[in-house]
Amino acid sequence: MTQQAFRTHGENRQSRWLVTCDHASNHVPDWINGGDLGIAAEDMARHIAFDVGAAGLAEQLADRLDAPAILSQFSRLVIDPNRGEDDPTLLMRLYDGTVIPANKHAGIAEREERLQRLHRPYHNALEQLAGRHPARCICAVHSFTPQLRGRPPRPWQVGILYSHRDARLGPVLVQACRDQGWVTGENQPYNGHLDGDSIDRHALRQGRPNVLIEVRNDLIATSEGQADWAARLAPVLTQVLATTNL
Repeated sequence: MTQQAFRTHGENRQSRWLVTCDHASNHVPDWINGGDLGIAAEDMARHIAFDVGAAGLAEQLADRLDAPAILSQFSRLVIDPNRGEDDPTLLMRLYDGTVIPANKHAGIAEREERLQRLHRPYHNALEQLAGRHPARCICAVHSFTPQLRGRPPRPWQVGILYSHRDARLGPVLVQACRDQGWVTGENQPYNGHLDGDSIDRHALRQGRPNVLIEVRNDLIATSEGQADWAARLAPVLTQVLATTNL
């Protein structure tokens, strides 16, 4: 099913897992500044606009887990679905050295329209899917850039993020990934807890087991890379869920 704000993949599958991809797309709806945020095409193709490779990885991972998936249909620069409505970074005006002209003077009314037409429908659909299984587990799929401008290279192949409020799956998955020989960051390259983000909203507050997987985007920039990492990650996720007895 496809809507303006989101699309689903295998939504009637019965797995406990629900795969989410908050930053799946770099699309800018035409009702926002004619579909142009005022930045160069090469910037819209960078990690600042979406998580490169994450959509393909999320769908293929869902296929291997026989799980439903939900993916956003709008750029994080339009409005970030992985932020709470009161988060100051919900509507970015500057990101990794790039000014976002169409956001620079966006006021309360424009912010509200983006929330109403994109952010809220995505989260409503995500929660409906999450609620279809009484023992739902959420796996959020993201990707990260190998290096931010002016920062050191990031050495990890995979990052496993989890909140201090729910460490049932995260540490076990970190070790399982390291056992595969992958260079794995634990709550790297980002901290695993952010009040109001998707995991907080749909997993922590509901008591649902959860994990957030970040894959370095140069590893999943192609369909072959996405297929490879889906094939690697799916059995590890299955194993971890089984061994934790959640």
